Amino acid sequence: MNAPAAEPESPAGRGRFAENIMHFARVLRTAGLPIGPGKVIDAIRAVEQPGVIRRRDDFYWTLHSVFVNRRDQRDLFDQAFHIFWRNPKILEKMIGMMLPETSVPEEADAEQQKKEANRRVTDALLPKQGEGPEDEKAPEELEFDAAFTFSAREVLQTMDFESMSAAEEAAAKQAIARMRLPITEVPTRRFRPDSHGHRVDMRATLRASLRTPGSITLRRRTRVRRHPPLVVLCDISGSMSKYSRLFLHLMHAITNDRDRVHTFLFGTRLTNVTRHLRQKDVDVALSKVAEAVEDWSGGTRIGITIEEFNRFWSRRVLGQGALVLLITDGLDRDAGEGLDEEMERLHKSCRRLIWLNPLLRWEGFQPRALGIRAILPHVDEFRPVHNLESLGALVEVLSKPAPRRGEAKASITGPRVVSS
Repeated sequence: MNAPAAEPESPAGRGRFAENIMHFARVLRTAGLPIGPGKVIDAIRAVEQPGVIRRRDDFYWTLHSVFVNRRDQRDLFDQAFHIFWRNPKILEKMIGMMLPETSVPEEADAEQQKKEANRRVTDALLPKQGEGPEDEKAPEELEFDAAFTFSAREVLQTMDFESMSAAEEAAAKQAIARMRLPITEVPTRRFRPDSHGHRVDMRATLRASLRTPGSITLRRRTRVRRHPPLVVLCDISGSMSKYSRLFLHLMHAITNDRDRVHTFLFGTRLTNVTRHLRQKDVDVALSKVAEAVEDWSGGTRIGITIEEFNRFWSRRVLGQGALVLLITDGLDRDAGEGLDEEMERLHKSCRRLIWLNPLLRWEGFQPRALGIRAILPHVDEFRPVHNLESLGALVEVLSKPAPRRGEAKASITGPRVVSS
């Protein structure tokens, strides 16, 4: 399809065109995409290249190549594009540089789009209070009694990660960044000198007696206690994508707060992202993680990935009584093939295995999937993880001494029973 001859550019048309691109970039930035002025300029220059834009799909993919650099941003861009650029004759008007300004949809259309589109895109497109001409006048002061109302912080604690808007998700990330994981210290095989220790250090005692003949002073020692290694195995498949983004913020906070933290992401393959999460800046860390992971938002092969971990990584990171956090919904593409044997090996290689499953947020949850049935007998605790309150409960549990393995197994009598 040959593009029609473009009319001479006018300052008004050229300004209107750049203004619409800039406004669309502002919508994406409000929805959560990291878009700066440089990307806006690159998008305008890319669209202006002769022979590039011939169809609506060309315009879509041109903006997509500039604004999207991670897989988890595709859905937001797609929904925002089809809502913002609603005009079906956008191509002819783009070529003529006379693209009309995009207005906010009417109330009836907005309500319908709220149900179909992502909440973050809807919040970015709808106007906020104080931005319209009707809100220029200062509102009257109102007094009300808030004795029996709930604060925004309390509501945020119990809100599901999957239903959060962009602003709520940003607030949740800030709360997660402040979290600390006070894992109880466990005794090691090493000893240190201690005058009040319960063990006599015979070697130190004999050496001291040689320096001062005629007198023997008993030297004592005590066992060294240290935080056990923490190993996190997080599912990043399509069914877990909305949760795994926030879990990565939690893993970054934990990795920078303590030593001996190892993080692995798995979908159809296993990826070690421990080195990337050690970056102090969370944006830099997540950017490096996105570059390293190739199977984001894809399928799930839990059995194969756990087998790869047991074969190549378990002896490296599961020493000294390691604690393992398995974050997955248990929905396996291979229907649990080989998963029972690998989970048994993983369970025997660590001190404590905790399974965090967001599906436990449903009251009627039942372990019907084959993957869930294969994992459940080999975990010490089975806990929900879908909001800030559940993360806080996890921190509280890990700060207490771990129960004996037999007691932890006996406490899991049903799909919703959680040991503490």
